[in-house]
Amino acid sequence: MRGALEGIRVLDLTQVLAGPFCTMLLADHGADVIKIEAPQGDLTRSIGPFLADDTARRYSGYYQSVNRNKRGIVLDLKTGRDRARFLAMVEGVDVVAENFRVGVMDRLGLGYETLCARNPRLVYAAIRGFGDPRTGASPYAEWPAFDIVAQAMGGFLGITGPGVPMKAGPGIGDLVPGMLCAFGILAAVRHAERTGEGQFLDVAMYDAMLALCERIVFQHAFTGVVPTPEGNDHPMACPYSVVEAADGWIAIACPQDPEWRALCAAMERPELAADPRYASNASRLAHAGEVMAIVRDWTVRHTKAELAVRLGGRVPYGPANDVAEIFADPHVAARGMLASLELPGCAPGAVVANTPIHFTATPGGVRTRAPTLGEHTAEVLREFGLDAD
Repeated sequence: MRGALEGIRVLDLTQVLAGPFCTMLLADHGADVIKIEAPQGDLTRSIGPFLADDTARRYSGYYQSVNRNKRGIVLDLKTGRDRARFLAMVEGVDVVAENFRVGVMDRLGLGYETLCARNPRLVYAAIRGFGDPRTGASPYAEWPAFDIVAQAMGGFLGITGPGVPMKAGPGIGDLVPGMLCAFGILAAVRHAERTGEGQFLDVAMYDAMLALCERIVFQHAFTGVVPTPEGNDHPMACPYSVVEAADGWIAIACPQDPEWRALCAAMERPELAADPRYASNASRLAHAGEVMAIVRDWTVRHTKAELAVRLGGRVPYGPANDVAEIFADPHVAARGMLASLELPGCAPGAVVANTPIHFTATPGGVRTRAPTLGEHTAEVLREFGLDAD
């Protein structure tokens, strides 16, 4: 079965995480993504982790996770020959994606305006720490950025943690910009299909994190409040938190009164539902300390499995899973969310997260491992009618 994006061809110059995650989303659903690397390869090829029997260190887990389903070629864009090859390839693709710092492509003579002159239908997508001057000048445009910098400046650190700002475990300062850029690419490709007009688009990592933290914007604008780290509680709902069980932790959320009443029934405390101090979300928020103490006093006396029986399907609830528990969860198996990779020369055991976007007619997902460095160079150059020597 064909992916929904079959027929879209992408030249992928991205590196590390934000950009490769963006183009991975496209590749997972059928786009022909051609990853172009410099001779030294993407940094994540050397980061690992590696399977124990991968003695040649060819298959980094980091690289495999976000570069699956792509073809890989090597071009040295600092040389005239490979710049000419790249320009010729641009004429036959729909999208170019890159996440270099501002001005890198321009200094190579491969900026948007140059590429657009070769292919007016081209969608040129860039992910940068603070955006590109073409869409809005930033005083930080020249600053380098990584995930944690975007989390800090976009407001995420300011509302996360038990009191001291804390970053998220996953690299959301990279992943969220990647998701938004993939959406932007598809919107621009749709426009190009209708009008024949390509365009430049960019996503700033800072902007993406601010958009993710949209709640702090309206909180401040509507009330003047400057939100602070919230820990595991919610500033506008109660109970809505992470609480201790006898053998771990669970998440529980009852912002609506029927959910609260169901929780009271599960706790065998029906009188709490009628108590005016706790009868509405507003009153529970006013007495949040008391409410959470009651809930925690009950949950800590039961295991996660016991709580699943008492709460599952009745109250919005879930165990705080570690990855071993995720691997064993029947939901994950039923949804096909763990994909195995065949890595030549290595015993089975390589697994990456599969696509969470499920179609009935055009299913996507992990089909092939990520390429070794330059694996498809000759094949791809020949497809474009170029010398593959």
